Amino acid sequence: MIRLILLACISLLGACASQAPLPAGNPSLPLPLQLHIERQQAGQRQDWLLVIQREGPGIRWSMMDPLGIPQARQQLIDGRWQADGLLPPNPEARELFAALLFALTPADELSRNYPTAQQHDGQRSLPARWDIRYSQPSSFELNLPQGPHYRVSPLGESTP
Repeated sequence: MIRLILLACISLLGACASQAPLPAGNPSLPLPLQLHIERQQAGQRQDWLLVIQREGPGIRWSMMDPLGIPQARQQLIDGRWQADGLLPPNPEARELFAALLFALTPADELSRNYPTAQQHDGQRSLPARWDIRYSQPSSFELNLPQGPHYRVSPLGESTP
């Protein structure tokens, strides 16, 4: 029984330690944004629509499938994620939202908000976490070390 409790505590600590990094301050984003997200992993593809908008003191992130069925909703308020609505927790979506916040942070605000970030020649990375390759400022590929891989573009533009 003690081993089970210890294992549960270690798992909980591991989950807390692996929480996606957030910026030191709120970056100035051109909101609202509507993005097409293409997720690729193990030869399978999924498409989502993501709407990012200011709401009160925070930023609301609403992701849905092509039929309009909600997949994830979160609010970023005072540097913390909060559930928005009755959808179950979605750790992958929260990681994606944090990575998108990193990718969308203006270049001149990057070092202040993400001190360990690296940026050069249309690429940006947060070592051991995210790798971004831009084709345009709002169109990019987002790669996580163990996958999945995402293509992101403004809604209405096709992905390459």
